[in-house]
Amino acid sequence: FLTILGNSAVLATAVKRSSLLKSPELLTVNLAVADIGMAISMYPLAIASAWNHAWLGGDASCIYYALMGFLFGVCSMMTLCAMAVIRFLVTNSSKSNSKKITKNTVHILITFIWLYSLLWAILPLVGWGYYGPEPFGISCTIAWSKFHNSSNGFSFILSMFLLCTVLPALTIVACYLGIAWKVHKAYQEIQNINRIPNAAKLEKKLTLMAVLISVGFLSSWTPYAAASFWSIFNSSDSLQPIVTLLPCLFAKSSTAYNPFIYYIFSKTFRREIKQLQCCCGWRVRFFSTDNSAENPVSMMWSG
Repeated sequence: FLTILGNSAVLATAVKRSSLLKSPELLTVNLAVADIGMAISMYPLAIASAWNHAWLGGDASCIYYALMGFLFGVCSMMTLCAMAVIRFLVTNSSKSNSKKITKNTVHILITFIWLYSLLWAILPLVGWGYYGPEPFGISCTIAWSKFHNSSNGFSFILSMFLLCTVLPALTIVACYLGIAWKVHKAYQEIQNINRIPNAAKLEKKLTLMAVLISVGFLSSWTPYAAASFWSIFNSSDSLQPIVTLLPCLFAKSSTAYNPFIYYIFSKTFRREIKQLQCCCGWRVRFFSTDNSAENPVSMMWSG
């Protein structure tokens, strides 16, 4: 519910101010699409399976669930990587050069991200890698446990780990370290000035927001990655079901964090949310049961 409501608010505000969106903000919209897509396509089936104490639907639904998770997971990772690179380019370029990152450029980049994610999601369906149930039995993903005795599976997981996890993560870290150094040098140059320019303050806030989004995603998925790689080289039975279940749930919670980060750091997003509350809310009147009290009490319920 938090994922759907929060990211729906992000998409609603983006549609409302579509003509005012800057090019890098389109990546934020793409991240919200990936998060809400994961929640809608996967979570209901996982919740129903949890109540059933067993996976529902057989092999077909298992492959569908794993494919959706891999598709949206890689898309989110690559979107965060693209956000870091563009933020680095904007921070380290002149104003004229930063304007070269047009909406068409970002549209092409987003298209590439989805095609790249779809390619990796389809590969297990055509024989490179496998999809299968999680050790705790109520969700599905890449069949990690099959890889320690399969050269085909091991080559897939190694390639996927390098190209979809390690390389993007290192790129994100390198970009934000570069930005931090640039901001640090800029603040040193103006340390004798009483008032720091508003542009520098805005740049610092945008960078901090992007860093928190990336840290939230990477932190959420790290325990799951650790548990998954343990099962590659060891039997899944060596881990208790709860040890494999909790990292999975924690990883899926990554889709709910971003709207809260936007709300904290973006005045524009806060203002748009308040306007949405006024447009989507409705007024419900509660009358006092006391006959002497004639004034109604009104409460606003936010949509």
